[in-house]
Amino acid sequence: MQRRDFLGVAGAASALALAGCEAPLTPIDGGFTGIDVARGHAMRDGALKSQAPITMKRTRVVIAGGGVAGLAAARALRLSGIEDFALLELEDTPGGNARSGIVNGIACPLGAHYLPVPNDDAREVQDLLEELGLRRRVSGRWEYDERHLCHSPQERLFFRGEWQDGLLPMHDVGESTHAQYRKFAQRVDALQHAEHFAIPTLKVALTPELLALDALPFERWLDSEGFSDAQLRWYLDYCCRDDYGAGMEQVSAWAGIHYFASRHGFHAPGSSGSGADSTPERDGVLTWPEGNGWLTQRLAAPLGDRLRTGQVVTRIAELRGGVEVDAWDAASKSMVRWQAERCIVALPVFIAARVVENAPAVLANAARHLRYAPWLVANVHLRGPLADRSGAAPSWDNVVFGTRGLGYVDARHQDLDPTPRGTVISWYRPLGPSRYDAADGRRVLLERPWTAWRDELLAELSVPHPDLPALATRIEITRYGHAMAIPTPGLLAQMGAANGGRVAAGRLSFAHADWSGYSIFEEAFTRGHVAGMGVA
Repeated sequence: MQRRDFLGVAGAASALALAGCEAPLTPIDGGFTGIDVARGHAMRDGALKSQAPITMKRTRVVIAGGGVAGLAAARALRLSGIEDFALLELEDTPGGNARSGIVNGIACPLGAHYLPVPNDDAREVQDLLEELGLRRRVSGRWEYDERHLCHSPQERLFFRGEWQDGLLPMHDVGESTHAQYRKFAQRVDALQHAEHFAIPTLKVALTPELLALDALPFERWLDSEGFSDAQLRWYLDYCCRDDYGAGMEQVSAWAGIHYFASRHGFHAPGSSGSGADSTPERDGVLTWPEGNGWLTQRLAAPLGDRLRTGQVVTRIAELRGGVEVDAWDAASKSMVRWQAERCIVALPVFIAARVVENAPAVLANAARHLRYAPWLVANVHLRGPLADRSGAAPSWDNVVFGTRGLGYVDARHQDLDPTPRGTVISWYRPLGPSRYDAADGRRVLLERPWTAWRDELLAELSVPHPDLPALATRIEITRYGHAMAIPTPGLLAQMGAANGGRVAAGRLSFAHADWSGYSIFEEAFTRGHVAGMGVA
């Protein structure tokens, strides 16, 4: 962050504090929601393991974990004709990091909020979208339902006192910055043509060139390539925190390049052919007011009573003739033992390593090497539309340069009714190691009261929106202590055996985005689908 940008943010925070002292604002209701921290910690601390099971249940397949991977595994079983299964989910609603909520009657995301239009490497995801009616073949070509594609304008950046189109800093930057933008675009393009960067990663062959990139921190690779421009490096660091929850000094060079090379590349200003100062929007993304909760709700809907929520899995054991899964039922406050032929372990790797008895080598190795980024999502109800600064029009994704948060998305952006009215904005705040946060983000996440996060949010977003504190009526905050795996240097090589396809050991199959080393819908869904089909 340059000095004048820092002073702008700090000044707004000071002004907000002073305004609060001189003329107290209407109180803002709020608190923590969405995650039962005590339930998860009871499993972690072993408080439930001493409970003897008082109920026995039988099924053909148990799926432990109801995030995207677990829901995808359940769908795969159903597609294969297997209906005798049970899916056990810790929280009261399934979906993991892709769940949704409602604040003052308005649907909003509690986590992941969009899905890029998948390419042909993600055929499993493409099939899901076809099943849900989101895409269809017209005159031999695939078309996506425009009602679900993100409406324009997609994204904007508050930079040096005004809003600009796109997230790459453009206003009043010099030719040296533009030259570095072009150079980075050329470098990404060359790597795209030389190597196969794919989503999902299990479709990737790990070449020596990719492993060399994996061995280096992204920041060190940028140094070695001569990418020193402050604006470019801010943007690349933002992208790393956006997809991986940690800064560019923490993630591998493979991960930093994969962000662009696996999808839309990197477009330098003017590369779209619409003018020297233009910045093209990202490729098409699917989004809904409730974010990716729209998808997980539809994956969960057909499951009926096979979906069991409020279930704290404490033990998974492979026996000679099958598997046993012990789960604490939060409703009955009792332990249930499930007996099944097989188990799909769709839990985060660090949890799986705790509950699987005699953890197989592939699981133990993965657990040793994975690191996680904490994450926070705050949904703010506004009684009316925000006033705006000069520049680009209000967008779906709105980012403030040089701040700890990743900006906000507007839950009403997809609304076809243009009448100005109240809405919910969702503010995203990663807490993984970065130049903004130390390594103890998880402790900070759990110990700070919700009002501290409220104040940080208001200070940050009041820079472009001074009227925000007066319009906010309620703030609901969802905390994820282990939101996503961080693709640290060397992780791709360590997880390479798992990237070859289905991860299984005996009667256990493993399915989670963790096995790809980072957390996005496509990775989780494909891993779950592959595990479900493998069991079937």
